[in-house]
Amino acid sequence: MAVIQDDKALLTLYRSPATREKGFTLIVQKYQERLYWHVRRLVIAHEDANDVLQNIFIKVWKNLEGFREDAQLYTWLYKIATNESLTFLEQQKRKVSVSLSDVETGLSNKLRADPQFDPNKLEWKLQTAILQLPEKQRIVFSLRYYDEMPYEEMSRVLETSEGALKASYHHAVKKIEEFIKNG
Repeated sequence: MAVIQDDKALLTLYRSPATREKGFTLIVQKYQERLYWHVRRLVIAHEDANDVLQNIFIKVWKNLEGFREDAQLYTWLYKIATNESLTFLEQQKRKVSVSLSDVETGLSNKLRADPQFDPNKLEWKLQTAILQLPEKQRIVFSLRYYDEMPYEEMSRVLETSEGALKASYHHAVKKIEEFIKNG
């Protein structure tokens, strides 16, 4: 049997009581990897990303019935993923009651602790540079650079104007270039 890739067909399957679980499973299969990497780039650690991903799909299961299709399904999923990631980072901050810069230092330490970490490789320099960005710029950069999300979609996900997003992305790119050049 061919895998259904059309979101409307997946939603139709989900909305029918007889095929609800199958529809949800197919939605998870279609978006799981993309959402995992989006979350992973924000929370850094694999275990944390898996925990957040689990929360995302619980939230999706509970709220998919009310999805009005005002936006594309993936936009709605990315919005949930971004919010869950930010909630996770906020909880981490509160848990240890430290400043945001300490949380970002913790994220940098998690990155360096990764067994694959090689500070001489450009990909790791890029990751380290991204972690130096303010949270909003980090999210905007990740959505645009890695997920190639159009500003219009990003505007719906982050509830910010396209102009503000373009400016955030521009500033992020400049900071990353500077970090890599001087780091």
